[in-house]
Parts: sequence; C-alpha cells; structure tokens
Amino acid sequence: MTLAAPGGQAAGLRAGPGAAGIDRVAVVIPAHNEEQVLERALTAAGTAADRLAVASPGTAVEVVVVLDSCTDRSVEVAAAVTALDLRFRVLPVTFHSVGKSRRAGCRAVLESLGGSGAVEGSAVNIPARRVWLANTDADSQVPENWLVRQLELAAGGADVVLGSVEPDAHGTNHELLARWHARHALAENHPHVHGANLGVRASAYLSAGGFPGIDRDEDLALVERLRRAGAGIVATDTMRVLTSGRTSGRAPGGFAAYLLALAQP
Repeated sequence: MTLAAPGGQAAGLRAGPGAAGIDRVAVVIPAHNEEQVLERALTAAGTAADRLAVASPGTAVEVVVVLDSCTDRSVEVAAAVTALDLRFRVLPVTFHSVGKSRRAGCRAVLESLGGSGAVEGSAVNIPARRVWLANTDADSQVPENWLVRQLELAAGGADVVLGSVEPDAHGTNHELLARWHARHALAENHPHVHGANLGVRASAYLSAGGFPGIDRDEDLALVERLRRAGAGIVATDTMRVLTSGRTSGRAPGGFAAYLLALAQP
C-alpha cells in the first residue's frame, strides 16, 4: 500500500458501448503473515460481496487470497474462511513481493475466465471489458458498499476507481492520527493512490500491462500506466477503506513506512 501520488480523475464520464456491464468481479487480497487481521479483512470482503449480490444478482464475485511466503497462521485462517464460503479461494506463492502477489492474483482470475486478453481454452469465456478487478490489503477492512459503488462508477464509464483510505483509530497513536488527517483531505477527486482501495476494468488492466512485479509502489506504477493508456480514472471518497495504523508493515516502503516517517518529530 502506498500513500501519495496524483490519482487523476475523469469528470463527467459516460458509458460507451459495452463499457457499463460487468459480469464478474474478482477481489484480490495479497497477504504476508497477517494472522491477526486476515479474518477481519476477509469477513469485510465477504460482506461487500453479499451487498453486491443483493444489488446486482447477476454479477458473480470471487475473492482470491494470495498468501505470499506465510510462516504464521495466515494459511489456517484463510482455509477456515474458504471452507465456509465457496466464493473464496487461496493462491499460495513464494514471492516476498506485494507487486508480484497482486499480479499473480489478477492473472489467476483472468486465466480462469478466458475471453479477450486472457488465456484461451478456459471453461468460461467472459470478455475482459466485463470483468472488474478490485484490490485491497489483508490489514484493511472494506466498507459494505465497496463493490456496489465501484460498479456504479464503472457503469458511468470509469475504467479505474481510486478509493480513499483512513487509518484505524483503534491502535493508532492519537497524535499520529491527527497528523495524518491534517495532511489528507478525504474528498472526491482526491490525489491519492492506494493498493488497499483500487478497482480496475480487466480490459484496461491488460492494455496497461498490469501490476509490475516490483516490491513497492506497484499501485502507483499501475495507475501511471493506466493514465498513459488513456483509461478513464475516477478518485472518490464514497467507499473509504479502514486500514491498519501500524508503523511496522509487511511491505518495504508501504503505508506503514509512510506512517512511521509521519510520526517522527
């Protein structure tokens, strides 16, 4: 997860032919040794999927949990959730890289679906323009309207949705939290990019080359690729994600590192 870079936005978007309809949504959640918070993150993702099932019964949802080199109980936590909810599946990898993990999760989704830009010969054939890739983190909780709101914006013509994040007040130093809020206006058309709250149409994702396999700032790099490719980008605060306020994180140079620097006098 990375904090700041110009997010970009596209005001007044309108859906072109075939742009609005989304037949399938895939949530990709990379995790490395997140046993203490993973169940909470997966439960929140499941609740958002439940909300979408009510709002859009014809839209299928899956959640891919990418377990990267986990040595704690993250595997058991994820297995317990997937055993109870068939929408969830686990993808074990050994990258030690959040960028490679996100990329692997998205690739697994597209390979299983087939269609434009994906692997031929799959059992399912869905055009990439009708697939939505929603990304978050294992230390974060998405709101109930998270998927519904992204698809509403996709119906308006958005190829990319950049959501906002807010550190969890529980467990975050009060002074640090105040400093964070003083520097971050949570509003529409915000300038931030967060891997914990990022949605993208699969066709745009593929055209831009996807997440780069790097260890940090993979979210910023993807959005820059999408911007150069001319994707319609919307930045919104209407689906804010609550994320950990810890200052010791799993990804080098990620959100925790930013908070640690912010905490310095």
